[in-house]
Amino acid sequence: MRLQKMLCVIALIFSVVFVVAQPTVQPINIVITPDHDNWEYKMGEPSTFTIQVLKFGVPQKNVMVHYQIGPERMKPIKEDSVMLKEGRFTTAGIAMKEPGFLRCVATVMVDGKQYRNLTTTGYEISKIQPVVSKPADFDAFWKTANDELAKLPLDTKMTLLPERSSAKTNVYHVNCQGYGGSRIYGILCIPKKSGKYPAVLQVPGAGVRAYGPDLELADQGVIVLTIGIHGISVILDPSVYADLVVGGLKSYFTYNMDDRDKYYYKRVYANTVRANDLIFSLPEFDGQTLAVSGGSQGGALSIITASLDKRVKYLAALYPALCDLPGYAANRAGGWPHMLSPNNVANTSNPKVINTLAYYDVVNFAKAVNIEGYYTWGFNDETCPPTSFYAAYNSINAPKQTSIFHDTGHWTYAEQRTRYTNWLLSKLKK
Repeated sequence: MRLQKMLCVIALIFSVVFVVAQPTVQPINIVITPDHDNWEYKMGEPSTFTIQVLKFGVPQKNVMVHYQIGPERMKPIKEDSVMLKEGRFTTAGIAMKEPGFLRCVATVMVDGKQYRNLTTTGYEISKIQPVVSKPADFDAFWKTANDELAKLPLDTKMTLLPERSSAKTNVYHVNCQGYGGSRIYGILCIPKKSGKYPAVLQVPGAGVRAYGPDLELADQGVIVLTIGIHGISVILDPSVYADLVVGGLKSYFTYNMDDRDKYYYKRVYANTVRANDLIFSLPEFDGQTLAVSGGSQGGALSIITASLDKRVKYLAALYPALCDLPGYAANRAGGWPHMLSPNNVANTSNPKVINTLAYYDVVNFAKAVNIEGYYTWGFNDETCPPTSFYAAYNSINAPKQTSIFHDTGHWTYAEQRTRYTNWLLSKLKK
């Protein structure tokens, strides 16, 4: 049991850094190259993929490669094995007839170990439209939740963490009253120098874990509030979170999803607005310059917060989750956490689940976003399929800037992260 807990802790550590980490470098590298430099195609235009296997950067000959080609997360259109007699192989062309993404996945066995890689091409991705429908009372539902929240006292409690503070920034463990009797916990960074400052609400990716201060951003003169979503302290011993991952908060995103009023994410979504209430209560806040930022689940929460709270001025999101969840009904990839995939028959056959999730789908929030946003992702994301987040992105009718790093999956390059942070600073420090 102790070993299991330690493995969970290690997994949690990796989940914290996923947005900045790169894949582990290996001696064997499968390179899959599309025949269009921008990885994009018109409908009906065939994609071909050239596959090479490199060992220490050198193409390998006479290696057997297995490959599959098809829409992401769907049954392959083409599957075969081929010997790389000359060190490379180019697949026959396969086209898509509807907007979406076509993925080539290749595996190879070298010295008893299997290696895998993939490349994904996009077909008229600006035309991807959502499958999910917006409930007629969607806006009224969330207005009621916000009205209920507004009646609650903020009741903020702050504890200075000197050991986590820097020469320029005070760091606090903070909590306040949240929706439905819950409390919101987070890490708050406030510049030490007297003055008025812009602020960023950082909303978290999926998981259960501790959080630390973003001093890189805060030391540049920005208030940063990083929140958890589970109503528990974010500075506990790692073993506590490890227990919750396999216990009380295992698969939390499925709790009560057959009831729109009791679904786990109702409190989560509403509490992003309450976190902004906390920021607005700070005497150091300039009272107007507020951004929201996050990746994966946090990318979803960024869009949702910007939709629910018109006090937010800027939005920055990485590969958002929870987008177009019923996409599978149209025989294409739906969003994380894939509760409506064909594997989850109990959910897909339950109209109450489908009805509930429509109130929580990012697409239906994206339609109301009216502020400037920055969005970055890659085509190779297997966790949050690009088909799903483009369904949400294409629903946004507001100024938006996209930075595509095509070969990234559910991770970012350091250069990608730098652009993301610099965009935020350029807006906050005008």
